[in-house]
Amino acid sequence: MSKVSIIEVKTAEQLKQFVQFPMDLYKNNPYFVPSFINDEINIWNPAENPALQYSEAKQFLASKNNTIVGRIALIINHKEEKELDIKKVRFGWIDFIDDEDVSKALIQTAIEYAKEKSIPKIEGPMGFTNLDKAGMLTFGFDKLATMIGIYNHEYYPKHIEKWGLTKEKEWVEFEIIFPDSLPDKIYKFNELISQKYQLKVLKFNSKEEILHYVDAMFDLLDVTYNHLSTYTPISDEQRTTYKEKYFKLIDKDYIVCVVDSDHNLISFAITMPSYSKALQKSKGKLLPFGWWHFLRAGRKNERANFYLIGVHPDYQRRGVTSIIFKEIFDTFKKKGVKFLETNPELEDNKNIQLLWQDYNPVNHKRRRTYSLEIQ
Repeated sequence: MSKVSIIEVKTAEQLKQFVQFPMDLYKNNPYFVPSFINDEINIWNPAENPALQYSEAKQFLASKNNTIVGRIALIINHKEEKELDIKKVRFGWIDFIDDEDVSKALIQTAIEYAKEKSIPKIEGPMGFTNLDKAGMLTFGFDKLATMIGIYNHEYYPKHIEKWGLTKEKEWVEFEIIFPDSLPDKIYKFNELISQKYQLKVLKFNSKEEILHYVDAMFDLLDVTYNHLSTYTPISDEQRTTYKEKYFKLIDKDYIVCVVDSDHNLISFAITMPSYSKALQKSKGKLLPFGWWHFLRAGRKNERANFYLIGVHPDYQRRGVTSIIFKEIFDTFKKKGVKFLETNPELEDNKNIQLLWQDYNPVNHKRRRTYSLEIQ
């Protein structure tokens, strides 16, 4: 039996192999959605990824019979350790063929790295921060992936559990079929809430107008989620990176911003047309012709993805989410969108899930991170 060799990524060619491996592994899989290849490469460049200013990261390849058969990245977020007193090795970008020797070698690499750093726990799959992809798919393998969701083969969690890792966190995702119309009571309720709290929905005439509210959105994310035990504030450098990375894909019509009488942002939501099929067709590249697939997906698309929502604590449970959903519905009606897929939501985050409760949401995907205490 051939031995599995673990190779630390040190060269540009090895990094290219690291990024390319899932493209090869899922070549004929109709549900896998590739990431932008250049973005994946830039993740490991300190000049491009501000999280590397406070994190350690290593990437490894698994080789068997002189063929790449797996990969894994290991991360230590020192900001998380300092601010939350959480010591763990995050593992992510984990992919492997259906070979237990390969998955075992990858997990063992994470364990040995944790021991070397005197860190008592490993957890993954996850990225550097809260805004990175996280969670191994455990249900919904026959559903098209999204840009913000990890896709993996059905055998992945079976391997991970075999090597002693157990569930740490669970996320759920929902698909909603939009109705042809909303009941009159919803419009009346939204008008009542808007008048009671003197709220106003902003309308943007250009994408550039949104830029004036981006920092306020990040501030609102911090106050919305800072009660979660695993949440770390978003740094200024990360804000800049996310603006540059995602702003080119944002459609002004898919953003809902609600302000109070003093024009303070009290809630926002970001949805986007689904770019999953565009990414598949472009194979993760905008050039030379990938941009055309994205342009078409943005102009005509019956599917959309829900990305982010922030609601100031003072306005939570006051009907503001109803205003947001009504605005989303009106936009989707004009755009011809019939299906909405939510982003991964923590299983116990009932406040967010209340947003969908009146619209017959179908839980079509589940995912989780796995952890192991190091002896």
